[in-house]
Amino acid sequence: MTPSTPRSVDRPTCDHYDVVIVGSGMGGGTLAHGLKDSGLTVLLVERGGFLPQETENWDPQAVFVDGRYKNAEQWYDASNGTPFHPGTYYYVGGNTKFYGASLVRFRREDFQHTDLAEGPSPAWPVDYDDFAPHYAAAERLYRVHGDLDDPTLARTEPYPFPALEHEDAIARAARGLRDIGLTPSHLSLGVDLRQGGACIKCATCDGFPCRVLAKGDADVCGVRPAVASGAVELLTGAYVARVTTNSAGDRVTGIEYRAGEQTHTVSANSVVVSCGAVNSAALLLRSATDRHPAGLANSSDQVGRNYMVHNNSIMVAINPLRRNKATFQKTLYVNDYYRKGTEDHPYPLGHVQLIGKLQGAMIKGQRPHLPMWALNAATRRSIDWWLFSEDLPDPANRVTLRADGAIQVAWTPNNLATHRVLVREMRRLLRKLGYPIVISESPGIEVNSHQAGTVRAGMDPTSSVLDPDCRAHDVENLFVVDSAFFPSLPVMNPALTIAANALRVAPVIAQTARRSASAGARPAR
Repeated sequence: MTPSTPRSVDRPTCDHYDVVIVGSGMGGGTLAHGLKDSGLTVLLVERGGFLPQETENWDPQAVFVDGRYKNAEQWYDASNGTPFHPGTYYYVGGNTKFYGASLVRFRREDFQHTDLAEGPSPAWPVDYDDFAPHYAAAERLYRVHGDLDDPTLARTEPYPFPALEHEDAIARAARGLRDIGLTPSHLSLGVDLRQGGACIKCATCDGFPCRVLAKGDADVCGVRPAVASGAVELLTGAYVARVTTNSAGDRVTGIEYRAGEQTHTVSANSVVVSCGAVNSAALLLRSATDRHPAGLANSSDQVGRNYMVHNNSIMVAINPLRRNKATFQKTLYVNDYYRKGTEDHPYPLGHVQLIGKLQGAMIKGQRPHLPMWALNAATRRSIDWWLFSEDLPDPANRVTLRADGAIQVAWTPNNLATHRVLVREMRRLLRKLGYPIVISESPGIEVNSHQAGTVRAGMDPTSSVLDPDCRAHDVENLFVVDSAFFPSLPVMNPALTIAANALRVAPVIAQTARRSASAGARPAR
């Protein structure tokens, strides 16, 4: 059953809420769901609106060439001042409206210190066992289908729903990988393939919005049930300019937002920032006061620093004599190099998974000089992979604000030698599988779908911004609940960990909102 579009408001119905959440993506949307039964009044604020359900949702030309749904402002590359259009979307549900629904758990060792080729990947202030029950809850919420066929998994309990079966071309690739000694596994996916579910296993899932709302995104699975409960109010079309504080600067008091040409304020017992790693850092920096001159909650000078995205490469393997007739290609991944390297590079290399089936129009923007017939001919004969290796938190990789308030990103990739080895190994393996043409390309600064780390959590207030519960060290009733809190970025898709974390800290946020009432805010319900 397709969920109906919930009612949103263009002005809050109250001037005070127990909790205000800024951002409705995987962090904020899941948190709203986690608070809907708390008895608190919750305002969920989104700068965009609902993404329309329309024919163009599944049109590669409209989505990838015409950029029909791109609505983010320009950001700037700090190295040269060049503007770029980030892979960020402002809609209810945030970037999950376009993600590939890969909902995988981080592994137990991902929360621990790990030595990589270019330095240590730091331990988290929480461990896998802290997350395990919330991973399970998030998997139920987002309708995750999976299989226990990967030996790196830390879990033993079954997935909520069985894994998606490989289509013939993918099953053939899986057999080939097993024959050369690898362990191909079924990818954990959040799609609605329940009995009577809406998913039709189309070719337009990864990178497209879902026209039938069958993708497990934060809008459909998080926001809509939260708003339908009556406990959560959704404000759309509202750009939050700053988080406001009391005169002492030790408590947040609410938010200031713009709707059209008008500026408004809303007060709250607690404020949660869930705008995505870049925008969350930017909002804290914009919220500077005389008590917080370097940005709100930034006494450590870590807000905006340690920006991470995975070292990514897309790898297209082509056999000119073999058509790939798979429609829903993204069902397989390989973790054989997740925690091991090679004889000449004895460090963990990373993770490899299939992506949604490429079509010619999807890569026309990157190859504008090639005719569409050639792109279509190649993609009909390709199997398409995404390779990613861990990058390391570096204080010099950071988000700042320009004098005009625009977002600026300084990013120099690291751990690249490791990624080059992963690319080399996968190229060799795919040729063994019968694909003589293997093309790979790494994206630039504009591809930031796995952004993380800019408001890192830790035990030490001098080197981190948040405590293990995602509460600001400097401000008791301020939380940041998205991938900004990650101390490291393990080489798996981060979405499920963001969702699990939101469910993990929801009770702490509810308790803080109630406690804030006794500290001078209005009473919590």
